[in-house]
Amino acid sequence: MWRFFAGRGAQYLLVLGLTVTLNFALPRMMPGSPMVFLAGEDVGFLEPQQRAQLYALYGLDQPQWRQFLTYLGNLARGELGYSFQRGRPIAAMIGERLPYTLLLVGLALVLATLIGAALGALAAWRRGGSFDLGTLGVAMLFESVPSFWLGMILIAVFAAGLKWFPIFGAVTAGAALSGWALVVDRARHLALPLATLTLITIPGTYLIMRYSMLAVLGEQYIATARAKGLAERVVLRRHAVRNALLPVATVFMLNLGFIASGATVTETVFSYPGIGRLLYEAVLNRDYPVLQGTFFIITVSVIAANILADLAYPFIDPRVRRR
Repeated sequence: MWRFFAGRGAQYLLVLGLTVTLNFALPRMMPGSPMVFLAGEDVGFLEPQQRAQLYALYGLDQPQWRQFLTYLGNLARGELGYSFQRGRPIAAMIGERLPYTLLLVGLALVLATLIGAALGALAAWRRGGSFDLGTLGVAMLFESVPSFWLGMILIAVFAAGLKWFPIFGAVTAGAALSGWALVVDRARHLALPLATLTLITIPGTYLIMRYSMLAVLGEQYIATARAKGLAERVVLRRHAVRNALLPVATVFMLNLGFIASGATVTETVFSYPGIGRLLYEAVLNRDYPVLQGTFFIITVSVIAANILADLAYPFIDPRVRRR
């Protein structure tokens, strides 16, 4: 067991090192220059000396290898640096956006897992029937629908048309709300992006659960349980669903790693102030430090989720326990 986790630990450290290197290199490989965002609209009027001073101020005049060493040193001290565009600590910017992303993506992941697993189990149990064929068709439809298109449809119908929900943001701008009024306002802003993200996530869980259930229903112990005279609902709940949930649980734990990355497309469509929106803004602004800091947080969360899956899976499925 210890040898297994030591080997996995070495793998995760290697992945972290490679990812940190890519985090540094990829933003600098993007076309364009951050100069326009550092100097504003007057960048064309800067003298060469002024340009050189601006580059030196942000350390962009140094060789790439020296910038990389500086980047590693800052990470070792727990410093993510400062934003080129806003001049603020990146850790503070991520700290402001992360709760919104955790709320949106976390709720969507939980709801999609519960709904998808329930629908998949019932569809497999009633395989070949109208419920199975209907839910399978709907799942394939939402699996193929782009998230930005679905989000725009929900905005057009429920926000612009019926005016049930706000169009963008996470809270009403300029409104001095507190208590339950603030909770309700945030919930109304959350409703449409949550619905979008949940609807496009359900099909994956549904399909995994359906095919897992179909495989389980063909096992010998299901026939044995029925031969003992157990009620169908008991066979479904205690024997079929419990074993079919193993792949769903694995996918759920792995998806937890991406919870910190947010949903860039959904958050952008609804102007929801999460990590995904921050990442989108950093790409537009060529804000290298923000890109690096955000990618680093995402990398750490993915590695942490994989470690959690390694630790939890032997308890979920005793058949894979290592002695």
